[in-house]
Amino acid sequence: MADKTYAEITRDGLWSNNPALVQILGMCPVLAVSTTMVNAIGMAAATMLALILTNGAISLIRDFVKPETRIPVFVMVIASIVTAIEMAMNAFFHELYTILGIFVALIVTNCIVLGRAEAFASKTSVGRAMLDGLTMSAGFGAALIFLATLRELIGHGTLFAHASTMFGDAASWLTVTVIEDYRGFLLAILPPGAFIGLGLLIAVKNIIDASVQRKAGVVTKTAELPGSAQGAH
Repeated sequence: MADKTYAEITRDGLWSNNPALVQILGMCPVLAVSTTMVNAIGMAAATMLALILTNGAISLIRDFVKPETRIPVFVMVIASIVTAIEMAMNAFFHELYTILGIFVALIVTNCIVLGRAEAFASKTSVGRAMLDGLTMSAGFGAALIFLATLRELIGHGTLFAHASTMFGDAASWLTVTVIEDYRGFLLAILPPGAFIGLGLLIAVKNIIDASVQRKAGVVTKTAELPGSAQGAH
């Protein structure tokens, strides 16, 4: 895993091994805070910062940590970085911080963060580890934001509701009412709606992957047919 090229690391994080749609990790924040786009963007940004910094820090100290103590050390590093991010969010985005609640602090126990530290960052260089953190968190954030967009649109009929909690009062114009006089669809806002929406996203990804593999198989079989090259002429 640690000898992957930069292109393979990027492709894995964004699509092939997407944490939310393939590994099914980090489900607590995905299902809990994806009620609005603003909440999802805030959570995705906090997770991205935590993954990049923890991967970089763990790669830096990997040669100085004994194998038998690596997990406690990794948890201490992750907890320290996440606590700093939590305090910064409380200071600069206090209203959004109160909405996200305990899920910012729970990044410490997020399986994606500890999993990437153990499986990748502890075995490779700083640059590759930070790229892995960037692409894995970007893939996770994209799935989270896309799910939040679906839930907010179907549940409330709006986009970017409460944008001022993250971008300030001047950004209130970002809130868009897509469906006027919409009474809302409660199921989309509740946890079952999150499960259904995530299941649909996973199904769409699997359909796309199957279609790509089918087309690649047809091309390969055509190329392997005896005399196919001559037949083309």
